[in-house]
Amino acid sequence: MEILLALMIGTLYAAGIYMILRRSLVKLIIGIILLGNGANLLIFLLGRIAKGSPPIIPENSKVFLEAYSDPLPQALILTAIVISFGLQSFAIILVKRAHKVVKTDDLDEMNATDEFS
Repeated sequence: MEILLALMIGTLYAAGIYMILRRSLVKLIIGIILLGNGANLLIFLLGRIAKGSPPIIPENSKVFLEAYSDPLPQALILTAIVISFGLQSFAIILVKRAHKVVKTDDLDEMNATDEFS
């Protein structure tokens, strides 16, 4: 299971970086979304996906072992989801405004249209 998640994380990072390096702003936003999802899966994977080994309770304790899970990766992922949603919504509005002003989403053409600023 962990090998499958590691391969998925690598694929998301590779696809995200590839999309960020494209010239289109829409592909840039998709790349940021893919990188954010890859980071969330990485945090989830670092929290260890092992049954029967809660991190808070010592192993020799016999009280409530099956009721607990690691809360730290869950809290970090929840925070990362909220932050990435805010970043994505800001980027989408920024791209929409830039496309309205410049009439293109190609980054090279946007660099050539400095007179619109």
